[in-house]
Formats: sequence, structure tokens, C-alpha cells
Amino acid sequence: MQSSDSLTVVQAIQLMLAPAVMISACGLLLLSISNKFSSVVNRVRLLNEEKRRLFSRASESNFSANENQRLESIARQLDRLLRRAWMVRNSLLCYSIAVALFVLTSLLIGLDYFVLVLQLKAVIIGSFMAGLVIFFFGVIFAAFDSLQGYEIVKYDVAADE
Repeated sequence: MQSSDSLTVVQAIQLMLAPAVMISACGLLLLSISNKFSSVVNRVRLLNEEKRRLFSRASESNFSANENQRLESIARQLDRLLRRAWMVRNSLLCYSIAVALFVLTSLLIGLDYFVLVLQLKAVIIGSFMAGLVIFFFGVIFAAFDSLQGYEIVKYDVAADE
């Protein structure tokens, strides 16, 4: 192997690793958004459990107005939390699909270099750009989730006042 060939191999490896930066970025965001998803799902489960307990007591004669108000508050929070869970799930899916597209981009770069017969440059650029677009949608869903989370907290505090 000549030095110019090894330089080309090094360049091919560098090109293959370039999408790894995006894979790492997506991985960090996947970690944080999956933790957020777990938190939202756990909150929904806790509120559902509280709602079931309150419903079972609703037929009793000593069911208070405060408990009735709490039931209404839980119903509103659950509705908003389910929308929030939908956004977090979409963000999680977008980041996962973006990682797959960036891995595909790396594989295609290697395939393009080592199998000279194929002309994959358009496919490589397309898969990388598709990964960026999907990643962007994941960021948008995460931003809307943050806004929704703030609104739920504001409502929860206002309901208890």
C-alpha cells in the first residue's frame, strides 16, 4: 500500500467518523429525553392511582369539596401530561431515527470508499441531511414539551391556592 493510498484510507475513516459527532449529540439528548419520558409516565401513573382512590371514595357521604376539586385538577393535569408524553415520545423517536440515519451515513461512506463500483454520494448526503432534519424535529418536540411542562406546573400550583 502506498502512502497516498493510506492517506485516502485515513480520509475515508475520518469521513465515516464525522457523523459520529451527531450520533454522540443524539445519544446525549436521547439519555435526557428518555429520563424525562420516564418521569412523565411515572407522574401519569401516580395521578391515575390517586384518581382511582378518590373515585372509590366519591360515593361516600363524607366526600369533601376539596377532594372533588382535586379530582378535577387531576383530570386536567392528566390531559396535559398525556399531550406532554406524546411530545416526549415523538422527540425520543426522532432522536432514535436520527441516530440510525447517521449510522447509515457512516456505513454508506465506507461502502462508497471500499466498493468503487457504487456511486453513493447523493444517498450519503441524503441520509445525513435526513438525519439532521429528523434531529431538528426532535429538538422542536423537546422545546414544546418544555413549554407544556411549565404550563402544567403553573396550573398545579394555581389549583392548590
